[in-house]
Formats: sequence, structure tokens, C-alpha cells
Amino acid sequence: MKIKVAKWGNSLAVRLPKPVADDLGLTPGCEVELHRDGSRLTMETANRRAIPRYRLEDLLAQIKPGRKPPPLKDWSAVEAPWPDDDWSDIAPSDEEFEAMKRRIGANRGRPRRRA
Repeated sequence: MKIKVAKWGNSLAVRLPKPVADDLGLTPGCEVELHRDGSRLTMETANRRAIPRYRLEDLLAQIKPGRKPPPLKDWSAVEAPWPDDDWSDIAPSDEEFEAMKRRIGANRGRPRRRA
């Protein structure tokens, strides 16, 4: 079977005929493995990882009556200590901060000057 190579952005693409894609179970977004051996290219469908499916009825059936649930485990990361950095030398004072807020509020609605 001969197929033309097409341009796709900066890459090249090969379009698979629908019967071939259907026979291989390929759908948009599927991954395939491409192998090069000299001037020969081979493409293999990637092994599909089976994602287990659970039904609520089956999961509930595993719970034994009167059995207490296991204790909860804390999966959080190690608590970071509260930073004790002193930013007072560069942080604005309360008065300076209020003045900045007033200045920003007064400038709202005005067109910006271009530099």
C-alpha cells in the first residue's frame, strides 16, 4: 500500500487509511511506537495499560459488618516552619501602604502614559 507523506506544521505526517486504523484499534490520541531500521520504518501499536474498573457494589461488598475503618494517616508534607524573616527594612509601613492604595484607586480609569 502506497501512502503520500504530507506536511503538518514543521513536521511530516503519514495518514493511515480508515480500514487500517480500525483493524489496529487506533483512535485519535492513541500512542504508537515508531522504529527505524536503515530506510525501513515500522510502527507498532503501544501496549494498552488496562485501567482497573471498579463497581460500587463490589467495593461495598468487601466491607465486613461491624468492622471499624482503619485509622487515618497524615499524608501531608512535613510542615514548614513559619518564616521568621524580617522584611521591615523593605516593606512599606502601614501609612505608606494606605497611601499606595489611595494612589492606585485615584489612577483607576485614567489612560496609561506610554514611556
